[in-house]
Order: sequence, then C-alpha cells, then structure tokens
Amino acid sequence: MRALAGMRLTPTGLLFLGRRFPCSIGKTGITATKREGDGATPAGVWRVTGLWYRPDRLARPAAWARAIGPDDLWCDAPGHPAYNHHARAPLAASHERLRRADPLYDLILTTDWNWPDAEPGRGSAIFLHQWRRPGYGTEGCIAFARRDLIWIARRARPGTRIIVDQP
Repeated sequence: MRALAGMRLTPTGLLFLGRRFPCSIGKTGITATKREGDGATPAGVWRVTGLWYRPDRLARPAAWARAIGPDDLWCDAPGHPAYNHHARAPLAASHERLRRADPLYDLILTTDWNWPDAEPGRGSAIFLHQWRRPGYGTEGCIAFARRDLIWIARRARPGTRIIVDQP
C-alpha cells in the first residue's frame, strides 16, 4: 500500500503535493504546549480524520465527505464527555456550531489533535478551514483561501499527515 502524501506547515505556507498554499495559523503562533483557548496552533504531527462540507453552499468535495447539518456541533468544554468530539444539538456544554452563518466552516478537515482520547484542556477543534482574510489569525486552526481549501480537500484522505514544526 502506498504511503499517504503529507502536509507540512512552513513559515511561507502549507506544502502539500508539491504546491505551497498561503495560510493563516493561530493568532499567538505555534506552541508545543497547546491549551484550550490559547489561540495557538499546536506543534506536532496530526492526521486528517474527517471532511465536512455545507451541501447548501458547496458541491461534495470528495466521496468520503460528510454533510454539515443544522444540529452538528463540536464540543469544546474540557469537562464534558464529548470534549473535542462531534456532537449534536441540543448540547448544554460549550461548543462550536459547524453550520455557521459566515463561510469559515463551509468546508472543514478535522484532525486528530487531542483526539479521540481527549485530554481536558489540551485544545479542541483544530481544523483546516477557510480563512477570514489573509494573515488573520485563527484560534489554533490552519486556515486557507476557499479555492485552496477545496483543492486540498479533494486530494486529502483520512490519515493524511499534517506536520507542524515548532519554530
């Protein structure tokens, strides 16, 4: 079986399949000691675990993509059993809605950062998603221009590595 091509975050963008994509990272940079709410992108080797898309806004990018519905959430409450996992509404614990009014989560690649056995407070919802604008920092995710994210999503597979070196 052929090894999956990996992604590598560099100071000049994300490298994947011979292309370099401009991206935004956590507003406080990269850290080896990721904590919930620190605004940093965690250093390490992650893997792609899922691909979610808004079917009312985009065509399905790959056969394995899952549609985002109105009740799809991601739990970010460190003390909750669903911490750093997909959840469904209603959920009383702190969470992010995957179906947002803005386009940031129209297409999401989920990762195995602190997943599936989430350690409370170590960080949640570290995704690859659309950016607000170039250079606008995220809460820890890696964000891209829409067209670049679609290109990446069409070629990534479950298990694709994402390498984030500490600067």
